[in-house]
Amino acid sequence: MTSPFSAILFDLDGTISDSAPGILESLTYTFRKVGVPVPDRATLMSFVGPPILDTFRIAMGMDEALADRTLAVYREHYFSHGALDSTMFAGIDVVLRTLHEAGLPISTATSKPETPATYILDHYGLTGDIDIITGASDDEVRSSKADVVEEALKRLDARGFDISRPVLVGDRLHDVEGAAVHGVPVVFAEWGYGSPAEAEGTIAQAATPLDLLPILLPGSSDSSLPASDASDAADAADASARS
Repeated sequence: MTSPFSAILFDLDGTISDSAPGILESLTYTFRKVGVPVPDRATLMSFVGPPILDTFRIAMGMDEALADRTLAVYREHYFSHGALDSTMFAGIDVVLRTLHEAGLPISTATSKPETPATYILDHYGLTGDIDIITGASDDEVRSSKADVVEEALKRLDARGFDISRPVLVGDRLHDVEGAAVHGVPVVFAEWGYGSPAEAEGTIAQAATPLDLLPILLPGSSDSSLPASDASDAADAADASARS
């Protein structure tokens, strides 16, 4: 099996991890703590994925001092209470393992800071199939998706991986726009938090994580997977059908 891509970048929130419960609870706690009215659930959901500091400054209209204070409260609460209030999307572990075993280099490209991103991925046992964990810097100097994608490509290149034909898997418009800055095509994760309109400009859409395999690794199928992975894939397909 060969891939049309030389390296795969994965968003985290809404692509690998269903992290909305912990993020929404942490945002609600944070806004109450700093004395800011809590937005409705639909508005809070729109905050899942994009850089959180930008959300505070732009979407919430906070000045720099309040945004920085709000970020500090959010991070402390999220890391201690919300980070593991999440679940791994069914089948994504099979996808990562299959791509890794096929020799495709993988990096995350998440707007979540690297410390909690690593913590979450390690908790779900996924770090063994991800070559590099790239996210926002803890000081938020690197936070935009474009900056994170650039950093992921630099790190892959520094490790000697081929980055001539990268692709990003993501679920939000900022994934599409950030990748486009570097000419990186996007496969849209329809199971995530984005609306169908956010898929505009992507090269393909996948309804479930397992639907990524024919796109990223043509020729892969349940019959070509090891028995344990094929069983996991079947379980994931059943879970998706029930959801």
